[in-house]
Amino acid sequence: MPRISPVTGHYVDLMVDGNDYKVFYDENGKGQPLVCQHTAGCHNHQWRGLLEDAEITSQYRVIAYDLPRHGKSDPPTNKEFWKEDYKLTTTHFVNFITAFCDALELENPIFMGCSFGGNVALQLALRCPERFRAIIPVEGAAYSPGFYIDWWRHPHVNAAQVCASGVWDLMAPQSPDIDRWLTWHYYTQGSEAFKGDLYFYSVDHDLRDRLGEIDAERFPLVLLSGTYDYLTTPEMCRATSAKIKGSKYIEMKDIGHFPMSENYPVFRRYLREALDFIEQRAQDGARAGAPQQPAPECAPASAQTR
Repeated sequence: MPRISPVTGHYVDLMVDGNDYKVFYDENGKGQPLVCQHTAGCHNHQWRGLLEDAEITSQYRVIAYDLPRHGKSDPPTNKEFWKEDYKLTTTHFVNFITAFCDALELENPIFMGCSFGGNVALQLALRCPERFRAIIPVEGAAYSPGFYIDWWRHPHVNAAQVCASGVWDLMAPQSPDIDRWLTWHYYTQGSEAFKGDLYFYSVDHDLRDRLGEIDAERFPLVLLSGTYDYLTTPEMCRATSAKIKGSKYIEMKDIGHFPMSENYPVFRRYLREALDFIEQRAQDGARAGAPQQPAPECAPASAQTR
């Protein structure tokens, strides 16, 4: 008999910074919410291994959304979006994530994002850590310059193949061929949004002078990076973690920039380590008495849901 996946998909309507969005997300599991952000120019397909992981979903409600303009989430429906150049900004990215969590009425979710999702995870850790039980930046760093370039969307090239092939060498050679080619395939589908995503990644995101303001002794912050990632190298991630008080860094062996889709079984081991660390911190905090979180910097008023 055919196997029917336990993963279910839904749409939710959001208003963020005056833009109306119809946002698609997949979810599976019960318990502690674990919200997952895909990489730039991609969509929530990348998290399917995690979404179908019976052991983790027995403890966590895994939620993986498509950012607007990606996958099954449309561009804003209340404006002529085709008349403007898409450039994702830090403020809008943060406001979208908090609005999405509010719309689903999530209480103290864990947030995990990869690549530009890892970078926005660091922004959340700076701007509104009180909104999350823990934050897991994957392949994220304080600064990632140099990738907002015209060749990602240029009339002289096949943008779909350029965007997909441009990320091929970021995956480890040990990763299974089927998973590497599926990741390549996902990237052929998101070429229109890729350059705009990289505006946030390489231009608007810069925390080099603000990492000291993040206090990860108040909440668990676990950074993960793969040894085969030359874009956000282990050295960059380790250096970022070293400047954040109380953070933990985990180096992932034999994996690259897209760990959750290029080789989920390997990624799973390191994710389990991160989640175990978060649970241990929660137990230690409960015994010692949790400290008070600071007042929010990114209040939900600027990102209403409807």
